[in-house]
Amino acid sequence: MGILIRNGRIVDPGSRTDDILDLYLANGEVQEAGKHLEMRTTGDQVIDAEGCVVLPGLVDLHVHFRDPGQTDREDLASGAAAAAHGGVTSVVAMPNTVPPIDTAERFLDVKNRAAELGGIHIYQAGALTMGQEGKELSDIPGMALAGVRALSEDGKSVLNARVCREAFMAAARYHIPVLDHCEDMDLRNGGCMNEDASSERLGLPGICNATEDVIAARDIALARDTGAQLHLCHCSTEGTAEMMEVIREKQIPGITAEVCPHHLLLTSEDIKTDDPNYKMNPPLRTRRDVQALLKGLEDGSFQVISTDHAPHTAESKMGSMRDASFGIVGLETSFALIYTELVEKGVLTLAQLVEKMSLNPARILGIKAGALLPGMPADVLIADISQEYRIDAGTFLSKGKNTPFNGWKVKGRPLFTIAGGKLVYHDLSQEGRIR
Repeated sequence: MGILIRNGRIVDPGSRTDDILDLYLANGEVQEAGKHLEMRTTGDQVIDAEGCVVLPGLVDLHVHFRDPGQTDREDLASGAAAAAHGGVTSVVAMPNTVPPIDTAERFLDVKNRAAELGGIHIYQAGALTMGQEGKELSDIPGMALAGVRALSEDGKSVLNARVCREAFMAAARYHIPVLDHCEDMDLRNGGCMNEDASSERLGLPGICNATEDVIAARDIALARDTGAQLHLCHCSTEGTAEMMEVIREKQIPGITAEVCPHHLLLTSEDIKTDDPNYKMNPPLRTRRDVQALLKGLEDGSFQVISTDHAPHTAESKMGSMRDASFGIVGLETSFALIYTELVEKGVLTLAQLVEKMSLNPARILGIKAGALLPGMPADVLIADISQEYRIDAGTFLSKGKNTPFNGWKVKGRPLFTIAGGKLVYHDLSQEGRIR
């Protein structure tokens, strides 16, 4: 049985397409795009996409599914459901679980359980060091043999430069990208928000920009020294933006970077009270930092938009920012926020959104995704970009509801998400579009 998507506006920079077309999917792959396509079999499902955009499914290089060990916050099934609800068909799950994913056995456990779900594509990352303690390398050879697609110490940095260099050398040897969390824990020193006038106003300990910048600079140097493919995660500072601008201008290969919606759309000035829903790591920075990030996104210094989806229990996000957990959820709001705040306002085109949220991350990860060409996996997002609605955390399929964007008016509601040729999410109000 195939799926015929009719009369949608296909926006696919991978095939240089922006046109009202039909799209036919079968056997888990894209078969054809064209005008007035017909059903191939009597069992084909037909989706009327008139008035909607049809895009490659989104690829998120940075999510936390908390499985194993913290499944009260998220698990593979709830994380996959949240991703599908947001139009995301491929994710990289960070390895800072309990215990961390630092051996082939632990990697295969998650990989196999994720495959059994049969929904979106979940790529489990492996840790760089055992226990994420930064002392000795994890089982990188074993995880490489088992098929790991990315390595990361996310949640912290490998602070010992010698150990970090050894990890980068191992990653380069097996041609596995390193997704790099850049944070000097000594400089963070108990901070819970950006160090600026807003932290002074609220009487909260701050985190200076150098906390990110010094590790980003060090790891760029180590990547160039070792030949590792380096991807800087959740960049937040003007300093990191300037480093990535130099890399772009000098065409230095093998180094890419991402930004997150919250770092593009909010500043520390938006934190009016001591509210843990605004506590994330790295923290919301100043307007000057945001302007530098937006400039880097526009000129291509930043190639990717990822969410750093970080679900928590309600209890762990209560009280003061001093004590609450770092992180917010993002899978179910990222497309709508970026479309509304950047595409509608002329910062990006819709095609550039697709490049940064689908095509580019797929290329960095080295997977078949991010384009609607014949033979590519049938991973598709159908979204309504015309009707405004309010973000309602109560409708999230993630176990986490921790977001500063609750109540925001946005456009870009995902209506249907197809992964591997299977309909993994559809808006129940759109039943009339399916037959």
